[in-house]
Amino acid sequence: MLNQQSTKHYIQTKTRTLARSQGRVVILGSGWAGFKLMKDLDKKNYDVSVISPRNYFVFTPLLASTSVGTLEFRCITEPVRTYSKDINFYQASCDRIDLENQVIHCVSNIDDNQKPFSLDYDKLVISVGSYSNTFGIPGVKEYACFLKDVNDARKIRKRLIECFEHASQPGLSEKEKEELLHFVIVGGGPTGIEFSAELYDFIADDLSRLYPELMNKTRMTLYDVAPTILSSFDSYLSDYAHKKFNRKGIQIKTQRYVEKVADNHLIIKGEGKVPYGLLVWSTGLMQNPLVESLSTAAKDASGQRILTDGQLRVLDKETKLPYTNIYALGDCATIEGNDLPATAQVATQKANYLRKVFNGIAKKGYGVPVDEFEFKNRGMMAYIGSSEALVDMSSVHELAKKSGHLSWLLWRSAYFSMSMNIRNRMLIPYHWFLTWSLGRDISRF
Repeated sequence: MLNQQSTKHYIQTKTRTLARSQGRVVILGSGWAGFKLMKDLDKKNYDVSVISPRNYFVFTPLLASTSVGTLEFRCITEPVRTYSKDINFYQASCDRIDLENQVIHCVSNIDDNQKPFSLDYDKLVISVGSYSNTFGIPGVKEYACFLKDVNDARKIRKRLIECFEHASQPGLSEKEKEELLHFVIVGGGPTGIEFSAELYDFIADDLSRLYPELMNKTRMTLYDVAPTILSSFDSYLSDYAHKKFNRKGIQIKTQRYVEKVADNHLIIKGEGKVPYGLLVWSTGLMQNPLVESLSTAAKDASGQRILTDGQLRVLDKETKLPYTNIYALGDCATIEGNDLPATAQVATQKANYLRKVFNGIAKKGYGVPVDEFEFKNRGMMAYIGSSEALVDMSSVHELAKKSGHLSWLLWRSAYFSMSMNIRNRMLIPYHWFLTWSLGRDISRF
């Protein structure tokens, strides 16, 4: 275990160069936190290396839109290599961190070249994200679709069209068609709600024209273990979404427990066997394997996230003192005594904070006092279908709670402005216009 002193700033000198006075910063992950930090960090003073199993950033708030063809996949991705002139990027997974020698051990994530390699660091930023939580329920990992990456959205889109094409073929009974066209979503948080809304729009606007004879056999059911959907939103907005879903014919079944998932049905406690054509699982997060392997790092009460101090430095499990050159942010980490939600907003603000800290060290040195991270809640938004959305900014002002079409315009405007580059800011409104004027593409490939 690395010896720590709260007043000592340990910097290994073997990776420092005359061109990069502050040495090498290694960033693990290319999600909201890692990508934002990589973009904004001062490259003149830091030698920046990024390790990630994927070579792109995903704008996750619009991921549900790509799963039904409202947007195309490239509208929400940005290649890490865009910044290759200023950084070193390695498409690989980090599976072990040697804290004492300041070395990370990685395995290449390229199909024909899965060779191990090691990399020294002066500062290490752990922003590896998290996985979808299956809660150990049998069959979830094998048969359910998740919504964390572009590949997940592509899989959902392909399966959706497959269900309708299969149901339209001759020789199927009415019962078989109804089972194929039963779409189940497990999880009543923002991701589950927004996917349900996008799926409803896809069926109502496009598939109803192409498969009119199947519409009376199509249904959607949303299950959640909590007593209400969108529990993080104001109760008025949560009730509004519930009523809107009921009017659309989307069944909402709360306080339900999934016991088992098979290839074409799931078992619900107290309800029994429920057949489905597509199952989308969105029920929270579980730790990344790298986080699990960090046995000397402190974890939160659930054991799923790394504990940091107010300056985002990883805490030692035994001494509870911070490692002065190891930081953690994003979904894989939380601050001791200040547990924040695993959202893009939190990750982005932490990345902005750490960028200021690192750039401040480069300009003024270590002697300058560093303020602790302070989260500023700017509210939440969720799309609920039929060009309506929820906007909950009660954290800013108690009356800032809106729903309906005006909120939908705000939802679209906000996500459009948050897009990382100019290319995507051109592609997103272009595909929104195409969808509005010509409908969604239902090609299956």
